[in-house]
Amino acid sequence: MSEATATSESHAVAGQPVDPHRATDGHDQVHDVPDSTYIKIAIALMILTAAEVAVSYMDIGAFMVPSLLIMMAIKFMTVILYFMHLKYDNPLFRRLFYTGVLLALFVYVVALLTFHYFE
Repeated sequence: MSEATATSESHAVAGQPVDPHRATDGHDQVHDVPDSTYIKIAIALMILTAAEVAVSYMDIGAFMVPSLLIMMAIKFMTVILYFMHLKYDNPLFRRLFYTGVLLALFVYVVALLTFHYFE
């Protein structure tokens, strides 16, 4: 038995051959996510980006920065959950990313408060 055959057999799920076009998380677990899901996510991110640009040009007062921060957090979480496949990974990693984005938002708001932005 060749090395390539042994490797592909060791990665087979329930005795089925490995399909190189299916996404896996490196732990012999297959995640079938249709391409249409990624297209929908890309369209949603495009719309959200357009909304961010529109909000940055509008004069909505004190609501501008919080709305931009919320849209930024939604886009960040969407990208890491789907495009980085964190949705299918260990929940500990998700919590680490959630903590990171919350910490970044907190630091940004504190920085804005020190410059008296909200007054």
